[in-house]
Amino acid sequence: MTINPDLQGRSYPATDSYVVSREKIREFARSVKAASAVHFDVEAATALGYRDLVAPPTFAIIVAQRADAQLVEDPEAGIDFSRVVHTSQRFTHHRPIIAGDELVAELHVDQVRAMGGGAMITTRAEISTIEGEKTATTTSSILVRGEGQ
Repeated sequence: MTINPDLQGRSYPATDSYVVSREKIREFARSVKAASAVHFDVEAATALGYRDLVAPPTFAIIVAQRADAQLVEDPEAGIDFSRVVHTSQRFTHHRPIIAGDELVAELHVDQVRAMGGGAMITTRAEISTIEGEKTATTTSSILVRGEGQ
């Protein structure tokens, strides 16, 4: 199946929210070897002016990938996930992600570029609190290899 070029410009609305807990932040920080006390110790975080634990910057990927799943699972997209190679990921932070945040992400397909028998797809996830406060923007590119590649 080929990638639908009409995906470019499509948006996928925010779905279920993701509640950021202290333990999720601690687990993620341990997994990425983030050592700052603000990821583990509430007193250390509040001493620096935060209301609770601060997530490592790449924590936003958890919410972004939930949004990306909408595209991958969209039957109109034509994406065979077994043929996907993740090529890049960028984060722009509008403010730190803090324990207690309830986040949602809206996904935008910014570019679909044919490459041989496959396609390069660039998406942007706009992550915000359920109150509408922007927290992060992630930009991701995937290469969907064509048949025989």
